[in-house]
Amino acid sequence: MMTKKTISASRASLILFLCQMITALEVPLDLSQPPTITQQSPKDYIVDPRENIVIQCEAKGKPPPSFSWTRNGTHFDIDKDARVTVKPNSGTLVINIMNGGKAEAYEGVYQCTARNERGAAISNNIVIRPSRSPLWTKEKVEPKHVREGDPLVLHCSPPVGLPPPIIFWMDNSFQRLPQNERVSQGLNGDLYFSNVKPEDTREDYICYARFNHTQTIQQKQPISVKVFSTKPLTERRPTLLTPVGSTSNKVELRGNVLLLECIAEGLPTPVIRWIKEGGELPINRTFFENFKKTLKIVEVSEADSGKYKCVARNPLGSTHHTITVAVKAAPYWITAPRNLVLSPGEDGTLICRANGNPKPNISWLTNGVPIAIAPEDPSRKVDGDTIIFSDVQERSSAVYQCNASNEYGYLLANAFVNVLAEPPRILTPANKLYQVIANNPALLDCAFFGSPVPEIEWFKGVKGSILRGDLYVFHDNGTLEIPVAQKDSTGTYTCVARNKLGKVQNEVHLEVKDPTMIIKQPEYKIIQRGGQVSFECTIKHDPTLIPTITWLKDNGELPDDERFIIHKDSLAIMNVTDKDDGTYTCIANTTLDSVSASAVLTVVDRPNPPFDLELTDQLERSIQLSWIPGYDNNSPITNFVIEYEDGMHEPGVWHYQTEVRGTQTTVQLKLSPYVNYSFRVIAVNEIGRSQPSEASEQYLTKAAKPDENPSGVQGIGSEPDNLVIIWEPLKGFQSNGPGLQYKVSWRQKDVGDEWTSVIVANVSKYIVSGTPTFVPYEIKVQALNDLGYAPEPAEVIGHSGEDLPMVAPGNVQVHIVNSTLAKVHWDPVPLKTVRGHLQGYRIYYWKVQSLSKRRRRHVEKKILTFSGNKTHGMLPGLEPYSSYKLNVRVVNGKGEGPASPDKSFKTPEGVPSSPSFLKITNPTLDSLTLEWGLPTHPNGVLIAYTLKFQPINSTHELGPLVEIRIPANETSLILSNLNYSTRYKFYFYAQTSVGAGSQITEEAVTIMDEAMASRQVDIATQGWFIGLMCAVALLILILLIVCFIRRNKGGKYPVKEKEDAHADPEIQPMKEDDGTFGEYSDAEDHKPLKKGSRTPSDRTVKKEDSDDSLVDYGEGVNGQFNEDGSFIGQYSGKKEKEPAEGNESSEAPSPVNAMNSFV
Repeated sequence: MMTKKTISASRASLILFLCQMITALEVPLDLSQPPTITQQSPKDYIVDPRENIVIQCEAKGKPPPSFSWTRNGTHFDIDKDARVTVKPNSGTLVINIMNGGKAEAYEGVYQCTARNERGAAISNNIVIRPSRSPLWTKEKVEPKHVREGDPLVLHCSPPVGLPPPIIFWMDNSFQRLPQNERVSQGLNGDLYFSNVKPEDTREDYICYARFNHTQTIQQKQPISVKVFSTKPLTERRPTLLTPVGSTSNKVELRGNVLLLECIAEGLPTPVIRWIKEGGELPINRTFFENFKKTLKIVEVSEADSGKYKCVARNPLGSTHHTITVAVKAAPYWITAPRNLVLSPGEDGTLICRANGNPKPNISWLTNGVPIAIAPEDPSRKVDGDTIIFSDVQERSSAVYQCNASNEYGYLLANAFVNVLAEPPRILTPANKLYQVIANNPALLDCAFFGSPVPEIEWFKGVKGSILRGDLYVFHDNGTLEIPVAQKDSTGTYTCVARNKLGKVQNEVHLEVKDPTMIIKQPEYKIIQRGGQVSFECTIKHDPTLIPTITWLKDNGELPDDERFIIHKDSLAIMNVTDKDDGTYTCIANTTLDSVSASAVLTVVDRPNPPFDLELTDQLERSIQLSWIPGYDNNSPITNFVIEYEDGMHEPGVWHYQTEVRGTQTTVQLKLSPYVNYSFRVIAVNEIGRSQPSEASEQYLTKAAKPDENPSGVQGIGSEPDNLVIIWEPLKGFQSNGPGLQYKVSWRQKDVGDEWTSVIVANVSKYIVSGTPTFVPYEIKVQALNDLGYAPEPAEVIGHSGEDLPMVAPGNVQVHIVNSTLAKVHWDPVPLKTVRGHLQGYRIYYWKVQSLSKRRRRHVEKKILTFSGNKTHGMLPGLEPYSSYKLNVRVVNGKGEGPASPDKSFKTPEGVPSSPSFLKITNPTLDSLTLEWGLPTHPNGVLIAYTLKFQPINSTHELGPLVEIRIPANETSLILSNLNYSTRYKFYFYAQTSVGAGSQITEEAVTIMDEAMASRQVDIATQGWFIGLMCAVALLILILLIVCFIRRNKGGKYPVKEKEDAHADPEIQPMKEDDGTFGEYSDAEDHKPLKKGSRTPSDRTVKKEDSDDSLVDYGEGVNGQFNEDGSFIGQYSGKKEKEPAEGNESSEAPSPVNAMNSFV
């Protein structure tokens, strides 16, 4: 919100008015002129009798006027009264009454006359009256005895003072008596009671009268009021205490304040309403005071005359009173006579027009004498309210008085006729500088005088033409107005005044400035209490003007607080408090204009805590809680949280009870028996939670039988011959009474036994001994206290303790699915032999030896658990071409049963892992030597090796692929007939009868011939080449690092993750939290896959033998099998894709090899 005001614009109308009213009439004091009254005392002048009386009369004229006074219509001889003096060079009287004089002796009507050789001016009739503040007359005030509900009027009847006193009612402690719709003070000072109440009884109703003129307060004798009660009270319809009757009349003068009053009595207290018959109450001038008992209309005019009706109403009826208002008017000016300056031989008029109700009478005086008896002047002619002058001469100079009067007052105006012959003169100072803001009016003064009245012309610039047209306004007082000044309006302006006696000119200067603007205004802010906030105010202004920035809060000065920090373009408030809430205004002032912008700061915070908690409607199982919300700190309360404290069972601990909407302040709360409740309320808004309210009063509910039984009842055995019954005990407030105990009952299920019961206290467990092993029991736990039992509890089924299973699974069979996977079958054990909850079956298996190495290894048993009553399971992660053994055991909650006889089986051959290394040595011009190591895991009998290789050119494109088959007993190979200085890529892998294994790759370069090497050396020794090679190497290194980072984001793809993608629904994990087993454990489970001599640069994971990664086939194994146990999908890692013939992209070479390729 931004407002802008320009000083030039706001002052334009005022300057124009002053120029027209003063400048055009002002006669320079060095010229002869009749007297003009410049200052006088008011017509009705009430003086303080304790101070000297000063009656003002000041006048000007040429020559200076002399003064004389009349008192009560006759000459007042000042020289004869020693107490009366006249101020030097003035007509003001000073009457000294400080030394024994009395003001009453100087009461009367005074009039001042100022006279010189050109005429006489007179003042108003000034009525002098001393103020009076008389004492109250002695009177005996009788006590008032009033029946409750009756009306009462306490009369003040203050003494008549001058001016009238201000009335108010107070008590002995000088405290104002409270007033409201029922009790109020009337315009006459009386205190009105529409109906009295017992609390109105008091002995110190005192009426005070304050006389402002003498600054004294008079006190009436205290009035005693005693109200006595009678039941029942009789209600009654309203009647008026004032005014009396049904109609009345009121006369008020135009321009005054109209006050109309109606005060009514009745029970219940009546309400007052005002209407104007046949019209509407004037908008913006109508006010209601004294609880609508007084109608106030300001600046009344004749249009406000009419009938006004007040209506008093209560539920039993209404009454009304009509006041007829007549607005009269003392005389007021329509056209007051104005001073007239004429040159000899000119004509002119004096006009005196006034209005009033009744219409005023107009009379003329000349030099203080009625014009009818004044000396004759052939140049004048009186025509009612106008005097016409023709062919005036110097002797026609005089002062004329116009008197307009009616029964309500009079107006007196002096206007002189001054006959002069004067050449023009310009009164505005030469070279005066005017500055205005662009797009605002510019007013250039040319105050002048001359007789005859000069003509005024304006020019712009030294040789400019006369200014005319719609761009300018020429005022009669000589002022040039430019309605919308622009930057090109800047310049020098010349004013020329001429009459028949001469010519004169004056230059003034105008500068048009850029307006001041706020380009970054403060914005509305919401801030939490304790935070800090900043309002911006960035301005743009004319560079020749110096602005000042002022900050206001709520249109007043900023608080004197160091938390408010004013910067050049902003206001910062630190550690904001609630008092900082309000409107902040930035005002930018220059000498010519002012702009402002405002923003509102709303300070929010968590609500204040609720208060005045009250408990009502107390019942055995419910109560009503009500409260008063605290201040919401400008963020509406969204809800209330009700908490309770159990002072008997958990003193000091508060629990959540309920919550209600933020608009609700009452809630019905459910209660439990035998709880000593206290409540508190917390208010919540968007900022957070309030502090808790003060705790309510305590409320103790009566004891009762328990409403509920313990929860969580279970029956489990800790030993084979016992039953442990456990439950969740009731909390303190759930006991409903003293003496909380539990009745624990049990019986064996389905055998027809009677219930066995015990009663226990302060425990949550009971152990039944001597039970059969793992048999079902019916169990129930019932709460009771001193007042009785809770409702009959529900029965639960539990079991006595478990024992280890008695027999092992039989008929164990193994079916080989592939080289790494086997399926095991077994017959289930009889449930009676389990002697507990059947958890599942557990397979123990271990590798005896590898068939390819023919040597025994350390035996490490592995375990797989299959939950539930399963009869088969899968064994994944086996090593190919190996001998294994296994056995199966049944599992219950107590542990494992005996193992089945060991079952042996063998896995078939598989594909081998990659060779353990591949080295390339002894490079020559056309040959390379290859050496390799056996696969770490042959997984069978090796039958051959396969070598594939292909050249790579300088652009990393692959050449034709060559394949060589190598016997299995070889460990090295020399490749001949290769191209010199050529890079080759090699792919090498082993084979069994099942197929090829994972490959290993490597790269190598044959050497150059001697001639090329010599040329290479020559180039390589050049400095420019060395620098170029270093730059290229650095660039390639950076690219390789980027590629390495990007390829690493994909991660590896180990065998286990591939197996996890295919889950076997028959192999699921057993969780600890539901009493089943977790996965098997294996020390080799988390071993990393073994790698070849180097990792391929394309990040391909080499295929290796299974490394007993059985975690994938425990509970929750990922893998799929058909019903017959055959494996679906792929178990081992993905084989590297065979290189294609022709041009294919290869892996990125190392920086060293890249350099060699480049060369």
